[in-house]
Amino acid sequence: MEITRRQGLMGLAALAAAPALLPGEAAAQSRAETLRQVTGGAVNTLDPTMPGSTRESFGISMNVYDRLVGFGRKMVGGNWVFDHTEIRGELAERYEISADGLVITLHLRRDALWHDGTPVTAEDVKWSLDRHVSSKSLAVSQFQTGSLTSTEQFRIVDAHTVQVVLDKPDRLALSNLAVPYAIMINSRLAKQNATPDDPWAQKWMQANTAAGGAYKVESFRPGVQVVLARNEAWKGGPLPFFRRVISQSVPEAATRANLIEKGDADLAIDLQAGDIAALTQRAQVKVASIPQSNGFTHISFNTRQAPFDNPKVRQAIAAALPYEDMFKASLFSRGRVLFGADWKVPPNADFPQALPMRQDLARARALLTEAGLADGFATTFSFGTSTAATSEPLAALVQEALAKVGIRVEIQKLPDAQLNTLQAEKKLAFYTDSGTAWLPATYYFFYLYFTRDQRWNFANWENARITELSNAARFERDTAAYEAQCKEMISILADQLPLLLLWQPNMDAVMNKAIEGFTYQFYRQVDFRDLKRA
Repeated sequence: MEITRRQGLMGLAALAAAPALLPGEAAAQSRAETLRQVTGGAVNTLDPTMPGSTRESFGISMNVYDRLVGFGRKMVGGNWVFDHTEIRGELAERYEISADGLVITLHLRRDALWHDGTPVTAEDVKWSLDRHVSSKSLAVSQFQTGSLTSTEQFRIVDAHTVQVVLDKPDRLALSNLAVPYAIMINSRLAKQNATPDDPWAQKWMQANTAAGGAYKVESFRPGVQVVLARNEAWKGGPLPFFRRVISQSVPEAATRANLIEKGDADLAIDLQAGDIAALTQRAQVKVASIPQSNGFTHISFNTRQAPFDNPKVRQAIAAALPYEDMFKASLFSRGRVLFGADWKVPPNADFPQALPMRQDLARARALLTEAGLADGFATTFSFGTSTAATSEPLAALVQEALAKVGIRVEIQKLPDAQLNTLQAEKKLAFYTDSGTAWLPATYYFFYLYFTRDQRWNFANWENARITELSNAARFERDTAAYEAQCKEMISILADQLPLLLLWQPNMDAVMNKAIEGFTYQFYRQVDFRDLKRA
């Protein structure tokens, strides 16, 4: 949904008006207990499983809906980050996995209630899981990555116990129950608003909730503002500090920065790197800078299109690029680099990790000669308009560096919709973009981004050994064997270079100095449940 400048100004007016309280209103809704977030994106639906859902919609739903389980969190470098290795109960107070890894048994909280006050039952959970593998939604393809594909896999044991049954012990079956799509739904309420043409109440749930999470939706203006009120009956964890949350869409980054610095808003996570540097210097706000550990910015080649179908051409370009200069120009060095490593064998099985890429123009020219392209060639280099602030300086340096080895680059700045369409249709030759894997397991990164003829195979890459290894690692239960499979995949990637991993940008959470508890989450939005005002 496009937010116009006029809508943005209307939103600012709403933000300014929101503090006003009527005489006699409870102190619970005082300024101290109200959190104000400003965001450049917009919440366009309350059902995160709907195609086209924005990342902001995912964030709101994580606070409004419970999942059966959730990831833990840990302190890294003085900041809280999610911990995918720790899976804790949420709507399920506990779970067990059978010795053979084929049965996950989930025990529901017996005192859990939906927002309308009715009790949560195993029937509700079964209906929710059935919806996620049966409806026309984003959940279906995501659940497939954990071998969750059939309603027959979800079984009611008793009123408060559900089992998930697998054909193979998939490493990410349980983790998939923690993702934004895995919402647990008040089935009685949803079915009341279903129709024969819409048995899963998808249309109704875009603007309404059938939830039981830590917050209730008090008001929803698509593309403009969402107001949440704390659910005082929530049992999924400690009650959040904030009784009320206002998430306001403010399209202009500079305006968002100004609102935070003046104290008119509490939190923003999507400011420009240049604004953040200035805010940090003035020291009126607090900034938590956390590398996006499950994401990456990349330069991709279409590996089924000449000349990028030749690995030597890709290796030549990798050797021609000025990585440090690109990092500084694009991100003001705010992030974790994924270049410049010095290894012949990966030091560990983690991914993404820095690859052995560094600038060496002589090697680049030699590789082009070996590829039969000593005189170079012409190509386009594309990026989307929404990333222009970081991609334009990157593209200029790519163009300048490749000219030194005879490669003539025409820069294409494309509307996001056009870039996404061309990317999906595998018609981009050479471009930059980013990706984020919700489940940051090495096999999952490779399965998602480097196999199959699908949208997220950025480089349009087909490698039989990578496909074999990713499929094997998915079901491998022996830790040593799994790590060996992952290291081999990383080695193949470093040699063949279907895309160039550049860096993991920081998530820079800019906030009022009194805000505490911010956690970097895998879905790159704010978990209001963790926050408090000192």
